[in-house]
Amino acid sequence: MQNSAGTLAERVLIDWLRTWKGPGDPHGVAMVNCSLFHDKQLHQFDAIVWTPTSCVVIEAEALVEQVSGELEVPLDGPWRVGSQVVSLEGGRRNPMDSSRRHTYALQAFLAERGLGQRVVQGLVLVVPPQGSNVRLRQLWDDPGLQVVIGDHQQHLADYLDALASMGRAQWTTNEVALGFRALNLLPYLPSPQDLVAEGFGGPVDTTLWRGGPQQAQAEAFREEMTQTEQLAARPATMAMPWYSPWKLYPNEPGEMDLRQGGMRVLLTLGMLVAVAWLLWFVITAVVQFAPG
Repeated sequence: MQNSAGTLAERVLIDWLRTWKGPGDPHGVAMVNCSLFHDKQLHQFDAIVWTPTSCVVIEAEALVEQVSGELEVPLDGPWRVGSQVVSLEGGRRNPMDSSRRHTYALQAFLAERGLGQRVVQGLVLVVPPQGSNVRLRQLWDDPGLQVVIGDHQQHLADYLDALASMGRAQWTTNEVALGFRALNLLPYLPSPQDLVAEGFGGPVDTTLWRGGPQQAQAEAFREEMTQTEQLAARPATMAMPWYSPWKLYPNEPGEMDLRQGGMRVLLTLGMLVAVAWLLWFVITAVVQFAPG
């Protein structure tokens, strides 16, 4: 993570992201307190979270006063609990405008680099003070721009899980790497092994890690994939029994193996016994059942 120190809401968000390591937690990678200069404007992101199905720009905001009741969140205008206008850390009345601008800026930036088919979501995480009892009333319906009350980390996890359940995986390992490189975040790009473990699929171009701290890990990953492909390309072989000619008479040059020689003698004796028994059986049958 980059520049992990920040506001109260940012610290809460970072703590949650760091604890999500279990199999039941959301999968993905996150970058916090990063920035993008696009269209002659600087955009500061509290966090960008990539999951196999989505890319989410998160604005983390904290309520200043302890409040209880229904938090009305319009797309424009101040936020209210009842008739009381709520104050946010930093003095803003409505962070939806900046969330919308940041989300669209990242979407356009990635589209210019060949990732325009990937949807970027916007999310405002509102962290209330301890003791608050806040319910959300969002006054618009846009799945690409949402608000989540951050009184418990499970609410954010549920939001990310809901995005994951909406469709198949969209972000591949290479596309996440391209996104990190485009945002000048190569020093923070996880290794290919870590991205694959988080559920990102698709072929892996290890040259995207070149020049970064995970380059050695990427080269090791490429060697592992090469070995796996070579093993998969080998024809399937059957396990031969000890009496098989391929075991008793191998094509490999070398000194005489006494064990193999003994098995060859046993095989020869066995074959002679089998032939003798067959001849005895045939002669006996002829003598016994021959006419007159």
